[in-house]
Amino acid sequence: MKIAVIGATGNAGSRIVTELLSRGHQVLGIARHPEKMPPRPGLTLTQGDVKDEAGLAKLLTGQEAAIHSVRFLGTDAHSAIGAAKKSRVKRFLVVGGAGSLEVAPGSALVDTPNFPPAYKPEASAGRDFLNTLKTERELDWTYLSPSVFFSPGERTGKFRLGKDQVLTGADGQSKVSMEDYAIALADEIESPKHSRQRFTVGY
Repeated sequence: MKIAVIGATGNAGSRIVTELLSRGHQVLGIARHPEKMPPRPGLTLTQGDVKDEAGLAKLLTGQEAAIHSVRFLGTDAHSAIGAAKKSRVKRFLVVGGAGSLEVAPGSALVDTPNFPPAYKPEASAGRDFLNTLKTERELDWTYLSPSVFFSPGERTGKFRLGKDQVLTGADGQSKVSMEDYAIALADEIESPKHSRQRFTVGY
């Protein structure tokens, strides 16, 4: 498939690119500084800005799927979604945040008393992005939230999928590596099961 990754040079984005390339997909890596990523077979790198709706729409035209892997405070939901719609890309997948996941029915993680204040603006922006997607009637979108602790690590291929609740492992922790997250996202592109839905991945 022809798949665009917006934010291809980031921590999560670069691992998603690697996973997609390993599966034989043709990847268009879009970043403000594409020179940060080394060229590889199957990868086309180009400069782009997620806030430039017209420019991004042009880049996404002809792609079968687009992945939005950009910090929510550095993007604009309406602009990003507008670009995807104008390009007529078939699928729009968002690397989400854990803050909007529920710790109890109707209670989001970001609203809990012990949620770190430093992360609250980004987590809140991620929830706003998800809520904007939920009002979308034209675009075929999917929002994949990682577990609470989301960092580079090992590609194990062993994880669980959930819906809107925080996943917690046997050790009491909620975590997933960016490498395993990339597997779950690539699986969703190849075998869609969460059209116009949010889901989550964790151990």
